[in-house]
Amino acid sequence: MAQRSGQSDSLIIGVLALTGIVVSLAQTLVVPILGQLPLIFSTSAANTSWIVTVTLLAGAVSTPVLGRLGDMYGKKRILLVAITPFILGSALCAVSTSLLPMILGRALQGLANGMVPLGISLLHDVLPPGRVGSAIALMSSSMGIGGALGLPIAAAVTQFANWRVLFWATAVAAAIAAVALWRALPAGRRPRTSGRFDAVGAVGLAIGLVALLLGVSKGAEWGWRSALTIGCLAVAVVVLLAWGRYELGRSQPLVDLRTTGRPVVLLTNLASILVGFAMYAMNLILPQVMQLPVDLGYGLGQGMFQMGLWIAPMGLGMFIVSTPGARLSRCRGPRTTLMLANLVIAAGYGLAALILATVGNRAPGDAGGPVVLTLILLSAAAGIAGCGTGLAFGAMPALIMGGVPAQQKAAANGFNALMRSLGTTSSAAVIGILLASMTQPIGGHAVPTQGGFVTALLVGGVAALVAAGFSFAIPGRANTRPEH
Repeated sequence: MAQRSGQSDSLIIGVLALTGIVVSLAQTLVVPILGQLPLIFSTSAANTSWIVTVTLLAGAVSTPVLGRLGDMYGKKRILLVAITPFILGSALCAVSTSLLPMILGRALQGLANGMVPLGISLLHDVLPPGRVGSAIALMSSSMGIGGALGLPIAAAVTQFANWRVLFWATAVAAAIAAVALWRALPAGRRPRTSGRFDAVGAVGLAIGLVALLLGVSKGAEWGWRSALTIGCLAVAVVVLLAWGRYELGRSQPLVDLRTTGRPVVLLTNLASILVGFAMYAMNLILPQVMQLPVDLGYGLGQGMFQMGLWIAPMGLGMFIVSTPGARLSRCRGPRTTLMLANLVIAAGYGLAALILATVGNRAPGDAGGPVVLTLILLSAAAGIAGCGTGLAFGAMPALIMGGVPAQQKAAANGFNALMRSLGTTSSAAVIGILLASMTQPIGGHAVPTQGGFVTALLVGGVAALVAAGFSFAIPGRANTRPEH
């Protein structure tokens, strides 16, 4: 690998991190207009919910596929291929006047989700050892950073301009990122994996994942006992079991299940599911509390834009800890960093639960100092959880790439990102069920109770503690910096 200056290394890191943030904006772009979508497209709320769901499905399917293609054909090449549908999808959403083009555009945006784990693998290939850790931590956190920081930006644009501006701006930003990727990135190491792409494995995984994620994400809407939900989950079990047997019989599978069964990789992936769960649960709970009316006694009466600003410290926390987390991994190993990360996440949840459990002590209708103090404390709790998430997002790729052969790094990293996606999907389902089961009628609507929110926060904290347990169980020899 040719020698480069530190300035060029910084450019590579910056371009990849900013690209990850741009891609992650798709997660929160539609949040401020969710309530308006049925009116915009003259359809039902159930139909417009596919605008969110389809991005999740497309991202889950594309992430492991992009990783395998990156190992086979070169990571830079596949990064450029992946960002193209994102640009087209953003533009299609911007001009959509009916539901189907909007759903198609959102699906195209979701295809780019695998760019972050692919970019992490490229950083591992091209950077000097001293810069790999912090760069990977920053790139890994970019999805959370973009999601957290994108919410107030999207809310402000929606409030003061047309919603289509969001998608045009994203398309332009992604086009600029594509040019920067082409100009700034080296090709990386020559692909070490040859042979044919496992198309049958990709189709099987896609069918199994779509069925699983549909069952989990739509179960509350369809009914958990409905034939549709049970059918999706049954198809997922059958197809994924058959897919696993098929992959084990392949010499060059889409996902090497023998590698994913190694203790280091398996336990890291299990922890990743729970980290994804905990990260998303906070994003589901705090925005609702902050936007509920103050008259409830525990609501904080914030608008969408104000709420986004109060939540922003979560994304900032993920950004701030990228470099210190890399230093900790170099000194103590990524296993130690992952354990600490989950304990920090649990502390953030514990603080938020404590604050919310005592917020009812103020009199209903009091919108003065106690509300502001509560907002500050909840924002601090979100920042603590964000710091823990950032530490975890830096440690998990280091553990994965230190536990698999060089020719499988991108595919293994993509599979780890998929595990996090399964965690966020499960979080939406579990937290949604929990809050829906603990409600009170307010103005003709069922609103989650204060106890429901506190319980949901405690569930998120427990998930982080279980993840810390999985981290502790990772073999001690993994607690070293992986070779570059």
